[in-house]
Amino acid sequence: MHIDPIQLKAQSQLITDYRNNSEEIMSFFDYSPYDDVYEQRLKDLGNRTFNRGELATTLHKINNEWNAPKSTLNNIDKLNDENSVVVIGGQQAGLLTGPMYTINKVISIIQFARQQEEKLERPVIPVFWIAGEDHDFDEINHIHLPEVPQMKKYKLTHHIMEKKSVSDIPIDRVALSDWVDRLFEQLQETVYTKDIYDTIQTAMEKSQTYADFFARMIHQLFKDDGIVLIDSGNKDVRQLESIYFQDMIKHQPGISEGVHTALSDLNEKGYKVSLEAGIHDGHLFYHEENERILLTRDNSGGWVGKQNEISLTTDELMATAINTPELLSNNVVTRPLMQELLFPTLAFIGGPGEVGYWAGLKQAFHTMDLKMPPVLPRLSFTFVERSVVKALEKYDIDVASAINEGVKKKKNEWLQLKSNPQIDKLTAEIKTAIEKAHEPLRDLAKDIRSDLGDLGEKNLSHLHRDIDFLRGRLVKALEEKYTKELYEFDLIDISLYPHGALQERLWNPLQWTNQYGTEFIRNLTATSCSFEKEHFVVYL
Repeated sequence: MHIDPIQLKAQSQLITDYRNNSEEIMSFFDYSPYDDVYEQRLKDLGNRTFNRGELATTLHKINNEWNAPKSTLNNIDKLNDENSVVVIGGQQAGLLTGPMYTINKVISIIQFARQQEEKLERPVIPVFWIAGEDHDFDEINHIHLPEVPQMKKYKLTHHIMEKKSVSDIPIDRVALSDWVDRLFEQLQETVYTKDIYDTIQTAMEKSQTYADFFARMIHQLFKDDGIVLIDSGNKDVRQLESIYFQDMIKHQPGISEGVHTALSDLNEKGYKVSLEAGIHDGHLFYHEENERILLTRDNSGGWVGKQNEISLTTDELMATAINTPELLSNNVVTRPLMQELLFPTLAFIGGPGEVGYWAGLKQAFHTMDLKMPPVLPRLSFTFVERSVVKALEKYDIDVASAINEGVKKKKNEWLQLKSNPQIDKLTAEIKTAIEKAHEPLRDLAKDIRSDLGDLGEKNLSHLHRDIDFLRGRLVKALEEKYTKELYEFDLIDISLYPHGALQERLWNPLQWTNQYGTEFIRNLTATSCSFEKEHFVVYL
């Protein structure tokens, strides 16, 4: 395995300024993650207390239910050490781990925890927060596999009628088993295929929910790395969160006002953030009859559903937080606060979008008498197989260019050069010549009668259409002649720039684990990458 850093072009202005430590954006954060701030962060954490014992007990319980490896259980034990801290990040519970950016995030958390443990000489525990309370099943019910020239979407046919949290959705074993079999029918059988299939089947059989299925797959992929998983939709976790829900209810006005003001300030500075927050938003969900209801504040100070589904007084909501906290969950604003209250967090690892919306949360943290942890952009990888490397070399295409822009334009240019003269150039010239030769006829038609003028324009349009038809047939014949070469261009594009996006947005690890086993993930996790680099090319 060989790894090279490259620069990405299609980065938002916010993430570009953040990586450059620009004061314009850094004023929205408490720490600059690229400076030597982690000793200071330890001092700041030293002034706080955490419910380490109950947290460790709960984590032991839920990770044991997922057949967590010994490395994970040992790390959970380290939470009882008052000197220990965590590096944390999270994602939704995607099928077969979901897109590669989830794997990249887990790798980032493990690597940074290991780097800081060596530097700070104290236990630094990698923690992955499964957002099990999320209810948008359509976001996670599929994966993509490559079928040149496109990525093909494979969707699980499990229809959810209610807006249940993913942690509460029982697995449809028949549908999931059929879905997995359909995936493996598309894969070329290798020496790894049977083991991977058996691993997935075992995880599926032992799981009750899709969050369970996700957790078991992560533990299998990272069994030597001690990753600690927490499912925010777990009822035992909600019991731990009870006291913190109460604090959030008390401080809601300050949280909402702070976020609303920060988003306005970010907008004035020209930063686009994928977060909307009104001044009356409650930033909590209430669960009723398997529905998750987003709460807001009304004019009388009560808490109501955004669509008026429910109405609660503050006392009633506080009683819920005390007696039945499993009926509450966090939204995108209060989830970071809950993570900070539960864990002694040395750093939060997030994707570019997360860094963006965390920029709006500084005052929310301060309202809760907290400092926002250092927010570190995760590592980003593109995996390049040997067949793709050969194609890049054959057509003298730079890998960074292919990752940033794709090769569709280069493919068209290459094909055009295979005809002499070039089809598109010749077509344009002939159209111009015909239009010029046809002009006196159109002018005469207009002079004789206006409707004949329209007929003249239509006649020219027909001539152009006939030329375009011939052009299409010529291009098709050329494409048939160079089928193999065009397939190689498509292979590059689908591998490095699928659907006009980074590979990590669409590809699932299944294709590569089937081809290379899971060792490539372990090798990459064991490698120490610089978090100051935007992107890495990993040659498989």
